[in-house]
Amino acid sequence: MSVERSSKINLNHHPRVKNKMTMPHIYVILFIFIALASIATYIIPAGVYERIPGPEGRTTIDPNSYHAVEQSPIGVVEFMTAIPRGLVAAGEVVFFTFIIGGLFAVIKRTGLIEIGVDKLTRRFSTKSVMVIPVLVILFATVCSLIGTQELSLVYVPVILPLMIALGYDSMVAVAIALIATTAGFTTGFLNPINTGLGQKLSGLPVFSGLELRIIAFIVFVLIGVVYIIRYAQKVKKNPMASLVYEEDSKKRIQYHTKSASTVYKATSRQRFASVLLLIFFGLLVYGVLTQGWFMVEMAGLFIVMGIVVGRISGLTFSDICEGFNEGFREVLVGAFIVGVARAVAVVMEDGLVMDTIVNSLGNVVGEFPAVFSAIGMFIVQMLFNFLVPSGSGQALVTMPIMAPLSDLIGVTRQTAVLAYQFGDGIGNILYPTSGYFMATLALAGVSWQKWVRFYLPLFSMWFVAAIIFLIFAQVIQWNG
Repeated sequence: MSVERSSKINLNHHPRVKNKMTMPHIYVILFIFIALASIATYIIPAGVYERIPGPEGRTTIDPNSYHAVEQSPIGVVEFMTAIPRGLVAAGEVVFFTFIIGGLFAVIKRTGLIEIGVDKLTRRFSTKSVMVIPVLVILFATVCSLIGTQELSLVYVPVILPLMIALGYDSMVAVAIALIATTAGFTTGFLNPINTGLGQKLSGLPVFSGLELRIIAFIVFVLIGVVYIIRYAQKVKKNPMASLVYEEDSKKRIQYHTKSASTVYKATSRQRFASVLLLIFFGLLVYGVLTQGWFMVEMAGLFIVMGIVVGRISGLTFSDICEGFNEGFREVLVGAFIVGVARAVAVVMEDGLVMDTIVNSLGNVVGEFPAVFSAIGMFIVQMLFNFLVPSGSGQALVTMPIMAPLSDLIGVTRQTAVLAYQFGDGIGNILYPTSGYFMATLALAGVSWQKWVRFYLPLFSMWFVAAIIFLIFAQVIQWNG
């Protein structure tokens, strides 16, 4: 055993292996994009749309109001302050990430996570692969109902020990969280964040066209499940086939030893706390679907949840406070990445070129042949998603243009919304400007480079599936 461990240590410190795996830090990648965005403000003509009140008090644009304005390139001071201003602009998401981390750390202190992992490990010990479709379907359904891909930040720390204990790796854990939430968010049959808002901005009944979106949900989830299972079985059969084999060396020792030697039994207080967790989650779904709750309200509920569940489980108030502090520290990097990623859009907005890009992309779609117009919308939305990874933010900027444009080019507004959903969704776990995505990778200890290597084949499959659905919607002139 000691010889085997020694060989792993030598492998991890082999200079040639280390050099081969070297890649720019996440901050460096994002800083390069901020610099490129700043340079673009000197090249792309400045222009703006007039802002008008939109659905639910949100601000949207008047699609007929675009006009050129005086060039406003980013100066030295604006470039220097881009990251702090990005943190301010993304403050809601940043603090939501902190609260999620704090809640998880408190729940972890209650012992509920260890109990759940222990029970699931033993239940799936002979059929471990079955845990993958169960979790993917669960997470995808939740995200399709409430539209919070940011919950992947919660899922990864919870399921990571389970995946390692079952003989898989960190990539499987992060794939379950990200692929499930993305499949659910992208197809979003009851998603208020993209489907609901997109339909409101397009003048469509909210959540209309449910049937086709449910079919798309099933197809996207099925493709994702099969893809993850194939990789997971390969890793289970040969652990060295893992893309993160070296990074997981300490985790394998920790979680395999822990799960094999310890049996967790819930006390009556812990069982009651588990029931309360389910009730709180039901309240969360109710608030999002019927009361318009979003990150601020959810964060407030998470704080209450952590206090109540922690106390019921037997933690003192000091334990709960320290639990939140511990969680804040654990997600600090991830939360900061969210703000750094937001700085790219801040620079484009301050340089008054964001609207120019939107207007130009809309004009490009209008030049597509009618049969390919829906596909053109999809590709344009996916390209724009690089600059604005926020689903609601992208809807507020693009749908006031795409909805009336669809009338002119023979695409139904329902299809235009679907093109926006697909374009916004599948790029969220590819682009490094997506804050929650990069934060999730950081929590799992998976590099962006290795994730891209893992995800690109699935991205291609989803891309083709999206095109097929859009062609079908175009052919039947789908309008829900």
